Amino acid sequence: MADIQQLLSALEVFSQAPDKASIERANSWLQDFQHSPEAWSTCNVLLLSPDAPPAAKVFAAQTFRTKVTYDLNQVDPADQPALRDTLLTALERYVSGPKNIVTQLCLAIIGLALQLPAWEQPVQTMIDRFGTNPTTVPTLLAFLRILPEEVNSNTKIPITDAEYRERANELLTNNSKQVLGLLSMYVNAAGVTAAVQSQVFDCLYTWLFAGEIPVVQVADTPLFSYAFEALNSENLFDSAVDVICQIIHETQEIDDNMPVIELLVPRIIALRPQLVENQDDPEKIRGYARIFTEAGETYRFLLLQHTATFFPIVEAIGECSAYHDLDVVPITFPFWMRLAQVLGKKATIDPLFTDAFKTLLTVMVTHLHFPPDMTTLVGQEADNFRSFRHVMGDTLKDCCVVLKTETCLMAVYQQVANALTREASWQEVEAPLFALRSMGAELDLKDNVAVPKIMDLIPSLPPHPRVRYTALLIVSRYTEWINRHPEYIPFHLQYISGGFEDSDTEVCAAAGQALKYLCQDCKEHLTDFLPTLHTFLNTVGPKLVQDDRRQVYQAIAYVISAMPMEKAAVSLKTFSVDILAQVHSLSSGSSLPTTAQIEQVADGLENLEAMLYVIQGFGEDLPPACANTAEEAWTVFDAFLLKYGTNADLAERATRVLRRGVDLFSKTALSIAPAVIARMSFAFEATGYPSFLWIAGKFIARFGYDSDPNFRGAVQEIFERSTSKVGSMLQQQGPGEIPDVLEDYLQMLLQLINIAPDILFVSSSFPSAFRCALAGLTVVHSDIIFSSLDFFRSVLGHDCLDPTSTSTPPKYPLYAATIRGAMEKEGLQFLACILDGLTGDFPEDTASMIVSIIRVLVYLFPTQLLTWLPAVLAGLPVTNAPNEAKQQFLQEVTNAINTRQHDKVKHAVLALDRTSRKTRDRRRNGI
Repeated sequence: MADIQQLLSALEVFSQAPDKASIERANSWLQDFQHSPEAWSTCNVLLLSPDAPPAAKVFAAQTFRTKVTYDLNQVDPADQPALRDTLLTALERYVSGPKNIVTQLCLAIIGLALQLPAWEQPVQTMIDRFGTNPTTVPTLLAFLRILPEEVNSNTKIPITDAEYRERANELLTNNSKQVLGLLSMYVNAAGVTAAVQSQVFDCLYTWLFAGEIPVVQVADTPLFSYAFEALNSENLFDSAVDVICQIIHETQEIDDNMPVIELLVPRIIALRPQLVENQDDPEKIRGYARIFTEAGETYRFLLLQHTATFFPIVEAIGECSAYHDLDVVPITFPFWMRLAQVLGKKATIDPLFTDAFKTLLTVMVTHLHFPPDMTTLVGQEADNFRSFRHVMGDTLKDCCVVLKTETCLMAVYQQVANALTREASWQEVEAPLFALRSMGAELDLKDNVAVPKIMDLIPSLPPHPRVRYTALLIVSRYTEWINRHPEYIPFHLQYISGGFEDSDTEVCAAAGQALKYLCQDCKEHLTDFLPTLHTFLNTVGPKLVQDDRRQVYQAIAYVISAMPMEKAAVSLKTFSVDILAQVHSLSSGSSLPTTAQIEQVADGLENLEAMLYVIQGFGEDLPPACANTAEEAWTVFDAFLLKYGTNADLAERATRVLRRGVDLFSKTALSIAPAVIARMSFAFEATGYPSFLWIAGKFIARFGYDSDPNFRGAVQEIFERSTSKVGSMLQQQGPGEIPDVLEDYLQMLLQLINIAPDILFVSSSFPSAFRCALAGLTVVHSDIIFSSLDFFRSVLGHDCLDPTSTSTPPKYPLYAATIRGAMEKEGLQFLACILDGLTGDFPEDTASMIVSIIRVLVYLFPTQLLTWLPAVLAGLPVTNAPNEAKQQFLQEVTNAINTRQHDKVKHAVLALDRTSRKTRDRRRNGI
């Protein structure tokens, strides 16, 4: 058969891994083949052929599954029983494997069973055909294991909800007792192998998980007791753990399942000695931890009602929490969290539980210890351990919920104090300190017992970098408490300052964070310290790495924000002048600056932005200290951008400061707005850097409604110059190469259409802007696509095109003529982009926007739309939009136009979208 030879050749391309183009051609052919009616017979021949390559047989089995799901309509209903027999015959052929072929054929059979109601008792058919011969029983078990998963998860089968419910009931619920009986028989059948027993447990698990086998029925079978016995088998351990955990989970309706719980709990508690016997086997402990934790979570309310009976489960979970392997420990955390939530609401707590959480507290601190030899903790392992410490910190907070935060803080504080009285390792000091930091999240700000002791302890801590790092994090976490106790501020400022001088970069970073939070939470108490902070910046600041220096500026900004407006303005100017002086020096220098000088100015701009972001602004009316600051600052920036605007990094930093300057100076910035936009216009034209468009858009958004002729002239100029530049860039590079430029350009267009339509529509640049926005629809970038669609929806939905409008502003006819002219010229390409995106790479949430656009086209451009649509639909790839779907869309849109029922296009667009997504999903599930 020619198809077979082509198929084998295409599959061979993948095995040889030739050039990309060859792979794409082969992939396209294979997917087209899977869609074809001939695939049914070709794949059957391949599966039954002893000479076919293994890859071809796997592909054939996968194709059967795909075609049963999507293409059963290609098979005449009278021939569908024969297809069933074909699949069953093929499955018999592969009872000995390979497993992946068996799985695909089982999935195909299940898909067919769901769609073939004439096939009565499909499960009985499988049992009769595969359930009596020991060599075929594994195949039956594979089918039964997959059955509930596939029935409950395959939403692609084309049947109605009512048909699905009826067929699912026939396949699963009606067969649950028989399946349970089969599993009970197989698990201890004569000569049964461990592999088959494992399959039995896996099958039981999926039926339990699907809710098809009541747990009370399982308890009456040998499966119940044998699941616990199987824990002693190396080969069955994992499957047995899964089944036991699922049985426990299925008893969560306590009152309905009490007889089963009474059978379960003694067996679960009897497993506790296994934690000691298997202490050297982490995988076994992991399995037992899962069982105990599942029981603890499921029966947590019984734990409270019958504590004496159920508490051994809590003790067993506590042993698992204390296990040395930190991959096992987290299994227990959800139990402690949920138990703490319940206990935390009670007025009194049984001492057994408080003792359990006290033990847990000690255990968690022990797990927090870094290893004695830090060289053993490197790379990803080190990152994982640090991340896990924060997870353990959440469990420490659970301890606070039960034991109360003050009690936990005092207990851990005592560990630190005891370690300091002897020559303890730094790990013995750092671990409880980290616990104090974590539990600080639960701190009572009125605490006057534990926290003062902790604060007084910090000066006596050893200077080890890890200890200092964690102590600084404590300061960060306790700053709200320090705000209520300002007497601690001078010491902590001194301690933080010392942290900046540490040679360890992480300690410096922690110091920056501590200073930021101290200034943020204690800003009212720190205004008198501002001169000290200024001196600190001038002396220590140059020694810091930029990330830490930026945090210091943020911290200072918090303090400034707490000052009276007049003083705040003066203080802000003091710190800003230092930075602006560096910028001015670089701009006015005659010699070529060094890399270090450029980097210093870039860092300074970043620091100034950080300050302005915190301070935000002083309101509409600026204090006298800021009267001329906007003009003075812009003079510095204008000269700087003129000279260094071609440096992308410096341009980005400068425009970000200008963005914050708009917030700071508010309406006062209008005086410099024309000059700013003019500079951005020329700078973008020269460089193509998107940051210049971005900041221009921010100024337009802020001042666009102002009628100042200079400002509006500058806006028109940047629109026209930037449109010309973007068009040129698109010709040279293509849309996918300049997504950031397109995004900021489109945002500017959206500002113009809302704020200054007279500039947008009247300008001769509008047709070019229309084409640039079209390019945005071709970029695989969600934000750009949404912005483009939003722009076109706003253009086509503009009131100037509304024929029912009773009052027409003077410029509306000119606007309308401009829009119609653009659509006459670009409408075909516009519609192609819209429908190509809808059936291609557009995000799912764009469908509603496209409905709005198509509805407007139907209403305002019906004749043109009917002219464009056939060609556009013909150009859509069949792999994204089947011909039937295209024809249906064309017919429904045509009817909507002819009957003037414009709202009907919504159904047409959504139907095309749904069909296209199903088609693409099918292709993704193919080769």
